[in-house]
Amino acid sequence: MPDVIRIQTALVSVSDRTGLSEFCKGLAEAGVTIIATDSTGRHLAESGIATTTVAEVTGFPEMLGGRIKTLHPKVHGGILADRDDPKHAAELTEAGIAAIDLVVVNLYQFREAVAQDLESSQIIEQIDIGGPALIRAAAKNHTGVAVIVDPASYDAVLEEISMTGGLEFETRRALAAEAFAHTAAYDAAIARWMMRDEAFPEHLSIPMERVQTLRYGENPHQGGALYAEVGGEGGVARAKQLHGKDLSFNNILDVDAAWETAQEFEEPAVAIIKHGIPSGVAIGEDIAAAYELALESDRISAFGGVVAVNGPLSRDAARKIAEVFTECVAAPAFEPGALEVLMEKKNLRILQVVEPGLEPAMRRISGGMLVQDPDVFDDERGEMRVVTKAQPTDEQWSDLLFAWRACKHVRSNAIVFARGGATIGVGGGQTSRIDAVEIAAKKAGARSRGAVCASDAFFPFRDGPDAAIAAGIAAIIQPGGSVRDEEAIAACDEAGVAMIFTGVRHFRHG
Repeated sequence: MPDVIRIQTALVSVSDRTGLSEFCKGLAEAGVTIIATDSTGRHLAESGIATTTVAEVTGFPEMLGGRIKTLHPKVHGGILADRDDPKHAAELTEAGIAAIDLVVVNLYQFREAVAQDLESSQIIEQIDIGGPALIRAAAKNHTGVAVIVDPASYDAVLEEISMTGGLEFETRRALAAEAFAHTAAYDAAIARWMMRDEAFPEHLSIPMERVQTLRYGENPHQGGALYAEVGGEGGVARAKQLHGKDLSFNNILDVDAAWETAQEFEEPAVAIIKHGIPSGVAIGEDIAAAYELALESDRISAFGGVVAVNGPLSRDAARKIAEVFTECVAAPAFEPGALEVLMEKKNLRILQVVEPGLEPAMRRISGGMLVQDPDVFDDERGEMRVVTKAQPTDEQWSDLLFAWRACKHVRSNAIVFARGGATIGVGGGQTSRIDAVEIAAKKAGARSRGAVCASDAFFPFRDGPDAAIAAGIAAIIQPGGSVRDEEAIAACDEAGVAMIFTGVRHFRHG
């Protein structure tokens, strides 16, 4: 096996024609004969690049509306023949098949067709058959053939061919690995679309591509990288960084937590996250007002935190954020002047994020993955039960529903104290629910007088409600369902505190 193979003949058939004319012009100048499918050949002809058609090679025209073009022994034989096997060489000679040294193929735009919500019949027509066969054949035989699936590889390949007349083995192997990943991702996208009506299909393939290599993982002795789902356009993984230092592993985790929390609300909302847990969440008449309320929830913990908002970030809000040391700011858009204010902070990471549609929630475990439906719920008051003698006021109802939504984004055991559309105390990630209540009460201090409390799961004992009531809480919202519910209800009735059972739990384990 030669380390460098000469590139004398290339087969080109692409859907994405980015940079193709320039690349093929370079190939032609290097003396490479170019074979092209009809549509690709017409595109190259417009740039004055001569090609041989596949039909001229095979002696057989394209048929079935283009479904059959390259599926022919004179194409695949020229790709798959082992260059070191005399028998293969003899068979090629006998059949009049010429060797093909380079295959340049990318596939029909299946994901784009799905994204456009085309009819099923139109989407099926975008399932490429000949392309994957060509790619896999060339990648398998990379000891003697090179394959390109990404236009981003054109420049480097052309430079190497120009310098050496061919391509080295390490280049061919790297291109082959990329090619197999390309077809695997393509097939996975098709399989997911085919099984789109199955909540939990028997086989689940999620193609991912590396977006960024990180300086390290959660700790400096760990490597780390960020991957995004192939074909996806939204979410933190696809965020556009507009300013600041490179994101760290922990930055990304916190931005994701903040982003999810802020998107929970329809009103202008702000979430401030520290170490994966909300230090402050608030809604307001605008983003600036919501930020002030979220900051007041816990000014100490907000230092060095991450901020996410659910609407365009205003200049006024940017000014307020810039007054506090903040690691990252994430927003769907920025109003005039906002970026200029934030960019005065040299190291502040600024991200623009597009919210993706709801997807199943997934969590990696050793040897596998847990998959579940997203945690969405209907917070209509009519589906919740007031179980105490005291009835919540309209103002309390608003705060209870806000706290219930905020509580969903706090690690279990989770307790949220809230007032006026803002958290005032958060107790999360505790092994005991009473500990979570006491932490929330400590954070809230005197502000808890007349406030409300949300618990992500039922109170197993009345000590939790008792502690909340002692802190001054006037209304509580919780799922209910404990064998000691009556004790919790009695604690509230004795204090004249309202309690609502939702019938829905919001555990968030990590």
